[in-house]
Amino acid sequence: MTEIQVNKVGKVGVLPTDKALGFGKIFTDHMFVMDYTSGKGWHSPRIIPYGGLEAQPAMIVFHYGQAIFEGMKAFKTADNRVNIFRPYEYLNRFNRSAKHLCIPEMDVEQIHDALIQLLTLEKDWVPNQPGTSLYIRPFVVADEPHLGVKVADSYRLFIILSPVAAYYATGFNPVSIKVEDKYVRATKGGLGEAKTPANYAMSLAAQQEAYAEGFGQVLWLDAVERKYIEEVGTMNILFKINGEIITPALNGSILGGITRKTVLELCRSWGLKVTERQISIEEVFEAHAKGQLEEVFGSGTAAVISPVGELSWKGQKIVINNNQTGEFAQKLFDYITGVQSNKIADQFNWMEEVK
Repeated sequence: MTEIQVNKVGKVGVLPTDKALGFGKIFTDHMFVMDYTSGKGWHSPRIIPYGGLEAQPAMIVFHYGQAIFEGMKAFKTADNRVNIFRPYEYLNRFNRSAKHLCIPEMDVEQIHDALIQLLTLEKDWVPNQPGTSLYIRPFVVADEPHLGVKVADSYRLFIILSPVAAYYATGFNPVSIKVEDKYVRATKGGLGEAKTPANYAMSLAAQQEAYAEGFGQVLWLDAVERKYIEEVGTMNILFKINGEIITPALNGSILGGITRKTVLELCRSWGLKVTERQISIEEVFEAHAKGQLEEVFGSGTAAVISPVGELSWKGQKIVINNNQTGEFAQKLFDYITGVQSNKIADQFNWMEEVK
């Protein structure tokens, strides 16, 4: 494993009860930090107490947004072991995002080793009740103090950990989604397929308007023709039409979700027809009118599977599966979370144990 300086503190925080966890509000005692300097590369890996940062007001990240992040999960099994879900998939995507933002790529094995060491130190922070997990947030920021648009010469990488409950406080229930026809989030050749803060900042105005109208999420359409489905704000989107699983193809403006990949692998292993292609919002509404739209659901690290009960577009609303959780979405959710919790055999080698 990578030689990492460890500045260990005694137990500072306490893992709260499951009801008090929420999502992304509580953090463990330690974090991983590493620096990059032009000409020197990535260096000085260390585990230190979680806490505030020393930051220059002129840091490039504050002014020009050069930053990336990831989101992963670790789970505790009934026999008190800790497993991570598909860590290499997430870390490789982390590097793909780095390339998009002109951030120096990282040695995936080095970051993986650092993550294992951090999780080993923080094992007591992994909750063990159904629906709970330890959320893992690696991120990189350009920390060079410079006012001027350029690729930074220095960066800081962090990994912080947060024990979380289920993403949706309402539980595994269908969400209502507004199909966005006013704003656009990303276009081909832009940042849409990178996990960078700018993508999420761009979604805020539409999301706030959707909340005010009573919707739980926004479904984005393509930025050019404004008719082809792309993704939801926090997840990829999939449709079950006449027994076929259809999802928008990764086209340069859609984030390649790891849970999306997991769902497609699982569906193919079950013998379902799986198609990745352009699909228009008109096609979805027409399939509903013909009685062929069986289920709609999202996939993402935070919520895993999120059934969709309603889609509203330009004043039209369709109700999917009587606004009830579909049998297939439930099956996917139960299987993936079953593997994550070690209740179902991991035949796909998705899980890695922290030893």
